Amino acid sequence: MTGARRGMGRTHSLVLAKAGAKVVVSDISQEECEQVVQEIKKAGGQAMAVKCDVSNKAEVEDMVKKAVETFGKLDILVNNAGICQFKPFLEMSEEEFKKTIDVNLKGYFLCAQAAAKEMAKNPLTSSGRGKIVNIASIAMGQVGSGFAGLTHYCASKGGIVAMAEAMALELAPLGIRVNTISPGAIDTSMLADVKKDMKTLEATLAGIPLGRIGNAEEISKVVLFLASDESSYMTGSVMVIDGGCTAK
Repeated sequence: MTGARRGMGRTHSLVLAKAGAKVVVSDISQEECEQVVQEIKKAGGQAMAVKCDVSNKAEVEDMVKKAVETFGKLDILVNNAGICQFKPFLEMSEEEFKKTIDVNLKGYFLCAQAAAKEMAKNPLTSSGRGKIVNIASIAMGQVGSGFAGLTHYCASKGGIVAMAEAMALELAPLGIRVNTISPGAIDTSMLADVKKDMKTLEATLAGIPLGRIGNAEEISKVVLFLASDESSYMTGSVMVIDGGCTAK
């Protein structure tokens, strides 16, 4: 689990561990990852913490190596790490654009590639050899939405969807399934600025047919579904969970 020290990544880790998965809690802060590991262990689960910057290939490969050394094999990757910072397009620097792409898109590529190489070594069973779950966003363009002030973020999330579809085609013969979740507004630290401003919050809620912001657990349940054999006939799919935003 990348991006697992807080927010949706933390919740996904707890839900997967409760279901019996042995979880590698990974993020840029070892200390915060260890805190999540302790939560999992107190609940009776198994987990380990690994500091990893997903935009760094060497660190990604080390994370995968440690996971296999500790737990014997790798069955599931949840690509969740991401950054989001509002900035007007005409004021956005090249470095700001590059940093978002490096973490949100390149990071997913590096993690998926390293994980898939290990999954391909697993014995082929009726459920395949592995599952990759990518967390994108409704800010993915096309069937999703564009968002002013988030050009870099939208580019990265749209790229995740396109990349995952291509990955699904190439990895299907190996028994590795690749699916994507595109959440709408979810109550995590990324939404803090929206919740601080009443007008912004009201405008956000006005665009959600269900009239509320989602919670991380609602996304985690779908992560668990895609990481399990219950979704055995799914690959290359994008599941939108947004309270009806993109249905309008």
